Order: sequence, then C-alpha cells, then structure tokens
Amino acid sequence: MQLTVLNPANPEQNFPSVKQALREPDGLLAVGGCLSKKRLLTAYRHGIFPWYNPGEPILWWSPDPRLVLFPDNLIVSRSLHKTLRNKHFLVTFDQAFNEVMTACAAPRKDSGGTWITAEIVSAYNLLYQAGFAHSVETWLDGELVGGLYGVALGQVFFGESMFHTQTDASKVAFASLVQQLARWGYQLIDCQVHTRHLASFGAEKISRANFTQLLKQHCDSPVHASAWEV
Repeated sequence: MQLTVLNPANPEQNFPSVKQALREPDGLLAVGGCLSKKRLLTAYRHGIFPWYNPGEPILWWSPDPRLVLFPDNLIVSRSLHKTLRNKHFLVTFDQAFNEVMTACAAPRKDSGGTWITAEIVSAYNLLYQAGFAHSVETWLDGELVGGLYGVALGQVFFGESMFHTQTDASKVAFASLVQQLARWGYQLIDCQVHTRHLASFGAEKISRANFTQLLKQHCDSPVHASAWEV
C-alpha cells in the first residue's frame, strides 16, 4: 500500500483514514507535511501522532492496538504509594515545559539517540503557549529531576514522553498526573504503544477502532474549569 504524502504548505490537507495504516511497520499512515498547530491538533483528534528520527521526513502513526489508561483504573504499587505519601518530591504542572521537553530529548543510556528533534521541541512549545500542550514536573531540593509532557484535547490527554534523573521521579509525575486528571474530569489517557512500565500502572490495549470512537466521544467534552491551574 502506498503511503499518503502530505503537503507541508497545506496544513488543511486531510489525513487518510487510520484504517489505511500499514500493518508493518504497525501504524505507519502518512509521510511529510508539517508540525503546525493545525496539523498536530488534527492528528491527535484522529488518533495519529508524529514519530521520526533525525534526518527522516515526518512520519505519522496510528498503531493497532492502542495502549490507553482509563484514569479510574490507575494502579499504584505499594512502594510508589509510600513515596507519594512521604512527599519526598515536589510536583508541579506547566511550570517548566521547555525544560521537561529538553530533558526528554536528551539521549538515553539504553538507546543513545532521541526522536525529539529541535523541530519537535519548537512545535510543542507553540502548542504549550496555545494551551494545548502541558507538562508535569518533579522537583527535589529545587532541582528538576523528572517529568513528562503531552497534549490535552477535551477529556483526553495524549502522553508523549517522560524522563527521570532520580529513582521514581517520573513515576511520581505520572501517577500524580493521572490522579489530577481524574479530578478534572478526564476520561482517557493515550499511552500510544505497549510497554511493561505503562502496563504496570494499569494501561491496557484496545483496538484502534475503539480508540478512535472514544476520541470522537471525549475530545470535545469539557473538563473542570480549574484544569491546569494547579
């Protein structure tokens, strides 16, 4: 099947149906285009996200199945619950978005590379300034030691990446976020693809068809007026 090539000068161009995504590699749907606010928000609304390596054209994905977490199904291990209860870390929201993205973009010990290019950082900072992208920060003695960022549309939060430099720092950020999202009325957290780490929090696989139906149901639904004003 031939991939759709998106015109970078036309952010209004429609994505193909996610049903046309390749099975191998799983979910690859389109190539090219741009990372404008319009293009990115359209992508998330349809269950599509960008992922590509430096030097590659923009690649757009919609894997099947999809890993999601329903906030009420969050699992917090006994050890993490103890860490949260002890308040060893300070958790904030939207206080250091660019710093979190920069830390997430740093090369990892296990991979050595990163997919979060300068182009990605710039694009998501614009989404943050527009109120669509958000970050969670974990601090220890005034130092940023963990966090995550993602995109919020209606009652859906689309997680993108997380990092930590101290044990449990990213886990604390994630668990704190999920608990807060539940209070704000969020119904769904997109975790994209399966990892044992996310599954340990209660994330589960659902079909792409089910996922896109949930997006239609929740992306335009309002959340609590206090959302992201922590």
